[in-house]
Amino acid sequence: MTKIKLCGLSRLCDIETVNELRPAYIGFVFAQKSRRYVPPEQAAALKKALSPEIRAVGVFVNEKIEQIAALFKAGTIDLAQLHGGEDEAYIGRLRACTDKPIIKAFGIDSEADIRRAQESTADFVLLDSGSGGTGTVFDWKLLAKMNRPYFLAGGLDASTVAEAVERWKPYAVDVSSGIETDGKKDSEKMRRFVETVRRVKV
Repeated sequence: MTKIKLCGLSRLCDIETVNELRPAYIGFVFAQKSRRYVPPEQAAALKKALSPEIRAVGVFVNEKIEQIAALFKAGTIDLAQLHGGEDEAYIGRLRACTDKPIIKAFGIDSEADIRRAQESTADFVLLDSGSGGTGTVFDWKLLAKMNRPYFLAGGLDASTVAEAVERWKPYAVDVSSGIETDGKKDSEKMRRFVETVRRVKV
């Protein structure tokens, strides 16, 4: 079954909802320019309230490796998602500091972007539209070229995710803006998204 990641959580009520819904992953955004940014202390408090079976992903954009390593060491995050211009050398340096899984995000506009994702040494790749967080869909036909497990993001919500899961069978689906109302996580949209994914027969 396709796994689910609910990203951009920032409030205790968000955590209470995901503890009921039991997605495989949730995401804390540590990119300060993002409207979903949470400071490390806030994320640490939210992680303590999170069910232990749900893995917390830290989302970073060109962050200092020492900062990511510190969040791993503190137990605030279980995986790191790299959403900037981090290259293979950066991934290698991060691996030298931690044995935790790494997700590298790729904006998909062409087959060349798919090839770059295929060649990444990250544990997982995430395929998104543009620079990510745009809430728009890229050309899913490009997914036919993918032959490694991937997180699918970009423009997903309860009305689009069933087709994505049924047709492309991604390892996981990742949603943020598609489960929001007025810029805040909406518990009912979160619930509909999760239930929709779990109803799909693959």
